[in-house]
Amino acid sequence: MSGRVVPVILLSLCLTVGSVQSQGSSQDAFIIQYLERRLAQMEERLNQCEQNTVSVTQKTYDLSSEMRGYLSSLSVLRSEVRSQVDSMSVRVDRMERELEYLENKIPAQSDIEMEEALLEQQIKAAELDQLKKKAKIKVDKDCSSALSQIKSLKIVKKTGDTYGSWFKDPSEGSAKVYLLSGIHNNTLLEYVSLQSFTDRSTTPPAKVVQLPFQWQGTGHVVYSGFLYYHKADTPNQILKVDLLNGTVVDSTLLPGAGRLPVYSLNPNTFLDLAVDELGLWVIHADPEYGGNLVITKLDKGTLAVEYTWDTQCRSRDAEGAFLICGTLYVVYNTRYGGRSTIQCLYDIHDTIHSNESPVMFFPKRYTSHSSIHYHPGDKQLYAWDDGYQTIYKVETGRNDQVIAE
Repeated sequence: MSGRVVPVILLSLCLTVGSVQSQGSSQDAFIIQYLERRLAQMEERLNQCEQNTVSVTQKTYDLSSEMRGYLSSLSVLRSEVRSQVDSMSVRVDRMERELEYLENKIPAQSDIEMEEALLEQQIKAAELDQLKKKAKIKVDKDCSSALSQIKSLKIVKKTGDTYGSWFKDPSEGSAKVYLLSGIHNNTLLEYVSLQSFTDRSTTPPAKVVQLPFQWQGTGHVVYSGFLYYHKADTPNQILKVDLLNGTVVDSTLLPGAGRLPVYSLNPNTFLDLAVDELGLWVIHADPEYGGNLVITKLDKGTLAVEYTWDTQCRSRDAEGAFLICGTLYVVYNTRYGGRSTIQCLYDIHDTIHSNESPVMFFPKRYTSHSSIHYHPGDKQLYAWDDGYQTIYKVETGRNDQVIAE
């Protein structure tokens, strides 16, 4: 009996111990899972803390770099201010020395009176010299003609660009016609006569002359076989080219010219050369004279300036001008085109004035002149009108007769 009880007790003990061990294993697994979750949370927080630390470090570095830049700029500004202060100090010292020098050099009242008398003599001498020059031009050329009427219109041809110039050589015995198309080019066309220019069947139609430099604008002239023109990309350089061989024989810089267009309605022309009974001229506008036109007489051989006259004729709303016997006639229009009129003139001899001469109209035409050239032998105007080569007949009379009319 007792032998059977012992095995049963042993079996019960084993089952009890196994049950206890099974309960302990379940609790250990739960604890391990809990610890793993806590470790994962701590790791995530550590990663977030590391990212925040990196971001703060980068912002600190950026702020430090920006502060270094500000400090560098401040150092440069401080150096500049110091340099300006030093420069101002030097200028103040120089001004004090100059004031002291001037105080010691102020002339006495008697010296001032003598200088005023000398200045008055110089002014009188200059006025006398101007009168002599005007008288010399008038004596050398008996030219007392003035424009009285623009009589008729003849459209000769339509060729070339919208802007250009054409004219005849005004020297005695020459019948050649010249054409320069465009506002920038270096090709000149030479025709033996006006008939050759108008006749399309002429072979060859023209002699092509390649110029050594490009021209600017439309204010060119040919005089005694030489082309006078404004060299492109220069403010005021005039070239004289021998058309027999296409070489530059002389050049000059016209003082005070080339700072604004000579005519506001022809903005690509800064120097307008012209020929009349008295010789070679240049027309330009002077910003220091209110933008009014200035005429300069040139020696055709040396291009030396003989004399310059400031006129009261404005460049605003002007499209062109020409000279007859030393009198400038300015042609005005509007930027919309229409009928051109001569509303201002300037006579170097002071014999006729704008207020004594009536407004003259051009015959009906197209849009606007890009060039107008007077031929003293033909008594005609050779004009370029929107690509059309046009001739105007002009009538002249003596100055006193024109004023009387």
